[in-house]
Amino acid sequence: MEINRPDVLAEVEAVFARYEVALTTNDVEVLDELFHPAPTTIRYGATENLYGIEEIRAFRLSRPSAGLQRELSQTVITTYGSDFATASTLFYRDAAPGKVGRQMQTWVRMAQGWRVVAAHVSMIAEPA
Repeated sequence: MEINRPDVLAEVEAVFARYEVALTTNDVEVLDELFHPAPTTIRYGATENLYGIEEIRAFRLSRPSAGLQRELSQTVITTYGSDFATASTLFYRDAAPGKVGRQMQTWVRMAQGWRVVAAHVSMIAEPA
């Protein structure tokens, strides 16, 4: 299995960047598009555990759209073969001084393109 094949890595980097723009601008339509529309899709958030696309959609529609800007750090995207990838990043928000956010996503190439099938977001006190 090839890890980080350049063409596949470029595809996932592009869809990850598209997701980040959608997240910080609260583009719910694109966020919804980029998550696999299945009951098996999971998103653990900072304050919620979402099982299935319907719970994820409901969360996206109800969350506030202000204060979503953030700065990413130490983003690592790794592809495995041509159809599977992980994306991990740290993030910082002005509204959360002294905290660091952590985000991990599992991406799978579906017939419609790259989709998130599992995600985890959490915040911790910034390590010294």
